This record gives sequence, structure tokens and C-alpha cells, in this order.
Amino acid sequence: MSGIKKKCITALNDSKIIQLLIGIIATLVVVVLFIEPIPQDPDYHQFAAQDTVKGIPNMWIVCSSLAFILVGAACLVKLKGIHKDIPSNKLRTVIRIFYIGAILTGFGSGYYHYAPSNDTLLWDRLPMTISFMAFFSFILSMHIGERVGTTLLWPLLAIGIASVLFWDYSEGLGRGDLRFYAVVQFLPVILIPLILFIFPNPAYKQSYIWLVIAVYIAAKLTEQFDYQIFDLCGISGHTFKHVIAALAGIAFFLAVKSIRRDR
Repeated sequence: MSGIKKKCITALNDSKIIQLLIGIIATLVVVVLFIEPIPQDPDYHQFAAQDTVKGIPNMWIVCSSLAFILVGAACLVKLKGIHKDIPSNKLRTVIRIFYIGAILTGFGSGYYHYAPSNDTLLWDRLPMTISFMAFFSFILSMHIGERVGTTLLWPLLAIGIASVLFWDYSEGLGRGDLRFYAVVQFLPVILIPLILFIFPNPAYKQSYIWLVIAVYIAAKLTEQFDYQIFDLCGISGHTFKHVIAALAGIAFFLAVKSIRRDR
């Protein structure tokens, strides 16, 4: 770590860093208030693969949601084997919540894709937000300060869940608004690479975090090109999205496994 970076970290104690992060988030929220509300696109519920197999609508997309459950459960079990290598109980909690969110995402995603609608989409987005926020908390813990990351875990989870509930409430009023959910989903995507660059941590292999980011981008791309991928190979991009996104859980586990006790 360069002398400049060390000075930056020394100059900012935990409370100041927390205040700075909250300030950034609050500023962005204020900015978002000046943007027109973003309703949920009804075409979002239309997938390329809509086959009903054995009475199950969107069969392959529903089944691909199982990948989240399998990866999440397997990694939770594997965490017991490296429990002693994660020196902090609070950091272990952050990691467990990430995988609990992944498992719940599998159930929520399966439910949503079985009967796609704004009402069922709520149960897909809520657990995803839990994993997003836990992952962000982990990054803050490893690169800014463990106290910072673990202290912000619960506020981050509350903000993430609130953003989804606000969207659901706004849809119920007939004027759907995705602005705050978009902030929760994409702000960490912007901040995490910056944190990795500015505050590198040699105490674990952060290359696996870059792999998580790459997998996330790949999953979003397959979702975006759902129909094109289906036309190309007969399997929808959304089906690929679930399988690819679940692999992020494995990449995250490798990052966790690489943590050194003497960090």
C-alpha cells in the first residue's frame, strides 16, 4: 500500500468513514429525488422461454433457480470447515447472511418465475437485496475496516429491504417507482471497484472479488440478451443468468477461504 493511501486511512477513523459513506449514500438519494419515478416495465415479466412442462410454467427458468439454493447451502456447510480461519464472529455473520440471502433468492426466484407478476417479483428482489448488502458489508470490512463494515451491515440490510418494499408500495398505488431500488442495486457495483483500487488488502485474494464482479456482469448480460440467446441455442438467457449468478457464490467462498488469520 502506498504512503498516500496509508495517510488517507490514518486520517479517517472508523466513525468518519461511516459518516462519509452515509453522506455519499444520502447525497445520491437526494439526487435521485430529482429524477422522474421509474415504473416497472410490464415487459420485464415476458421471458424468451415460456414452456410449461408437467404443469410448471417457465419450467427451465424455475428449475435454474435451484442453483442459488444448492450453491448457498453447500457454501454454508463448507464454511464450517474454515470457521476457525475467520477470526471475527461479526465477519462470519456477514458471510452467513450472504449465503442465507442466496438460498432465499432461489426460493423467491422460483416462486416469481412460476407466476411472473409485480406481486411475486417482490419475493425475488427482497432476498437478492440481502445478499447484495451483505456482500457490500464484507467489502467494507476487508478494505475499509472490520468495525465499519460490520457496523453498517444492519443499516445496509434495512436500506436494501426498504427500497424493495417502497417499490412494492408504490406499485400498489399505481405509480411504481424503482429509483431507490436501483440505487441499492447499482451503487455498490460502482463503489466496490473503487474501494478495491484505493484500499487493497493483501490479507486475502481479492482477485476472487473481481471474479464475483465479472460473474455478476455476465449474468446481467445474459438477462439482457434473453431472447437472442434463446434463438441461438434454444436455452433462454434468463436460465443462464441464474446458473451464472449462482457461481458468484462459489467465487465469494474462494475469497473467504483465502483470508489469512494473521491479517
